[in-house]
Amino acid sequence: MLETDFFRRWLTAAAAAVEREAGRLTELDSAIGDADHGSNLQRGFRAVIAVLEKENPAGPGAVLILAGRQLISTVGGASGPLYGTLLRRTGKALGDSPEVTPAQLAEALRTGVAAVAQLGGAKAGDKTMLDSLEPAVEALGASFTAAAEAGEKGALATVPLQARKGRASYLGERSIGHQDPGATSSALLITALADTAEGTA
Repeated sequence: MLETDFFRRWLTAAAAAVEREAGRLTELDSAIGDADHGSNLQRGFRAVIAVLEKENPAGPGAVLILAGRQLISTVGGASGPLYGTLLRRTGKALGDSPEVTPAQLAEALRTGVAAVAQLGGAKAGDKTMLDSLEPAVEALGASFTAAAEAGEKGALATVPLQARKGRASYLGERSIGHQDPGATSSALLITALADTAEGTA
């Protein structure tokens, strides 16, 4: 069973991954976006860690809802609303349970990913974070490790795609050949989840 502390550790691991990879995320974003994806997420996840240290949300769902709200209020651009929606809707789907099963988390994440797709009007293949999140959530039914591998593979698979949504879509064919920064940061989030589940985070 996954308890409140597990979700705190997951978000702490995600924040550490964003700190570590912020430069690379910004580099990817400079090719096809506003060159601020890394710094925006860095600011957002620092705020998440600060609010989790200050407040004491009871239950996995409450942790994710609080984190999502914080990302929406502190992250500029599209990243804040999209990541905030992912975590908030996942948290709401988990409800008030003090602990959840991996299967319940997978189902809740599916709800969160669907909300992201609706908000951004995107689907898999559009060269967005969904290219990492959708296969990752599908694979989560098998294992956390499978989800991390699917998320990473999904991010890499955005390289040959032409962007159809977001800032990168303005570039048309020039977006081809670049890895999508949103899919890359989504893969980091899922890898942090797998590392937490394996006790390595």
